[in-house]
Amino acid sequence: MDSQSPDAVEKRTSVPRIRVFLCGDVMTGRGIDQILQHPGDPRIFEGYVRTAGQYVAIAEQASGPIPRAVDPAYVWGDALAVLERARPDARIVNLETAVTDSGDPWPGKGIHYRMHPANVSCLTAAKPDCCTLANNHVLDWGYAGLRQTLETLRTAGVRTAGAGRDSAEAAAPAVIEVSGGRRVLVFAFGSPSAGVTTGWAARSHRPGLNLLDESAPGAVERVTRAVGEWRRPGDLVVASLHWGGNWGYEVPAEQRTLAHRLIDDAGVDVIHGHSSHHPRPIEVHRNKLVLYGCGDFINDYEGIAGYEAFRPELGLMYLPEFDSITGQLTRLPLVATRIRRFRVERASTEDAGWLQDRLNREARAFGTRIEAQPGGDYQLQWT
Repeated sequence: MDSQSPDAVEKRTSVPRIRVFLCGDVMTGRGIDQILQHPGDPRIFEGYVRTAGQYVAIAEQASGPIPRAVDPAYVWGDALAVLERARPDARIVNLETAVTDSGDPWPGKGIHYRMHPANVSCLTAAKPDCCTLANNHVLDWGYAGLRQTLETLRTAGVRTAGAGRDSAEAAAPAVIEVSGGRRVLVFAFGSPSAGVTTGWAARSHRPGLNLLDESAPGAVERVTRAVGEWRRPGDLVVASLHWGGNWGYEVPAEQRTLAHRLIDDAGVDVIHGHSSHHPRPIEVHRNKLVLYGCGDFINDYEGIAGYEAFRPELGLMYLPEFDSITGQLTRLPLVATRIRRFRVERASTEDAGWLQDRLNREARAFGTRIEAQPGGDYQLQWT
């Protein structure tokens, strides 16, 4: 973000804008759940780790002591001040954990994430307007766990998209009312390429996720129909996609093709891609924003070795602004972050510079570049 206030930007333009906050995966379960005020059952069923507390111990070995029974806002850390300054019209996150006290893990699945429902204030501390749920962890604790997740978030006043008690609810967008009678529509989809099993797809009489295979015939037509049923003039349409692998910067051809067609044919304005554990390239296609992978924003992976070359502890806060009439991207401020002691911190100048250099190298083929701004934040430039 540059040094000019949002009010100053608003006064200089004759076209109203919509400002949105987007980030990567938010995983508040497992180890993070254990440091919150109402930790759930710590038992987990992984090959080498049997208690969620071990993830806290691994993080403490890497970064030092982590407090317990923390304030609900603790994990968001410095991000809250950034959000207060930016004042986005809509806050959208991908919640990659079940919010449940269910004790029935999905059979045969190696990793299960859950946060106790009594800790839902950990989410609401950041005032999200929508949690997208079409990912490979929200059903980790079965259909009962999904139902409890949906009910807990609804009771807390948080909209959801991408999962539901049946296929109609899972496919329906979250509708976020913003100023001037405008709306942000958030459609969420989970892809097999991100480990979402086809057996998790919602049916007419069964809970589940809104599944979308980017390589399947008819995928774009299905989204086109859904957008057409809901969209009205002035709406900003977001397609939140949990797709692709966890590691690597290369964008598969089928993902880029799907992103372009969702914009060109289905009328989507914003592609909010996630699943990768580190930020991936940014593209602006016909003045519409494509985030191929936002990286992890909050998780309990701290201290786990194996992928240090990707610097997965580093992330970004995406604060795009859009022309409210055309849905075109007008500006994209970025704030570099780091996870430390299970808390979001502003990245140091050195760490932010590393992330800038890496993403600029990977984004050359997409015609975008991240440039430093006065005050230490960044902004996207595109051709």
